[in-house]
Amino acid sequence: MTTRETLRHQLERGIADLRVTLPDDAAERLLDYRELLERWNSAYNLTAIRDDRDMVARHLLDSLTILPYVHGRSLADLGTGPGLPGIPLAIAEPAREVLMVDSNGKKVRFLREAIRSLKLGNAKALQSRVEDVEGTFECITARAFASLADMLGWGGHLLAPGGVWLAMKGKHPDDELAGVPEGFRVEAIHALAVPGVEGERHLVVIRRAA
Repeated sequence: MTTRETLRHQLERGIADLRVTLPDDAAERLLDYRELLERWNSAYNLTAIRDDRDMVARHLLDSLTILPYVHGRSLADLGTGPGLPGIPLAIAEPAREVLMVDSNGKKVRFLREAIRSLKLGNAKALQSRVEDVEGTFECITARAFASLADMLGWGGHLLAPGGVWLAMKGKHPDDELAGVPEGFRVEAIHALAVPGVEGERHLVVIRRAA
């Protein structure tokens, strides 16, 4: 097992490479989250990624990569699974309210324990289908849980007018762009470089008409 000190160095190097600014205690809280996820994963099967260093790269740093594009005071993370990118984003910016939504009861139980254990006063977890969630949010994140058309079809009502939807994808989603529904427009597609992760990563930035 990799020591926490080694993982801290990996995480801090990655944060420096991403050039994002985090609260002083963020690295330790992110590592606490990774350890909690590892402990629960043996019984609950929350993630297929089990290697310590891969969890830092593919979960923590991958989530933080989109931080420069996150805007607004309220964020909903749809299909969050075990809290990705929701929990890293909540740790990174404590002033922003973060609602994490998943239909899987085991994952939501883990999320509630993580919120309690990490003392994340700005985060909440909701067990629900995306289409049944109420309210509006200035920013929505979704980590490759569906096509752009399906994402916006199920959850587009949650994005406030003028709000931004951040869809995390692997390959460039050329074949999905035509499916973006009326009232939404693709504002940008950014190629992301995640420290320690090979392969393509893209962020699709979608704006809702004001």
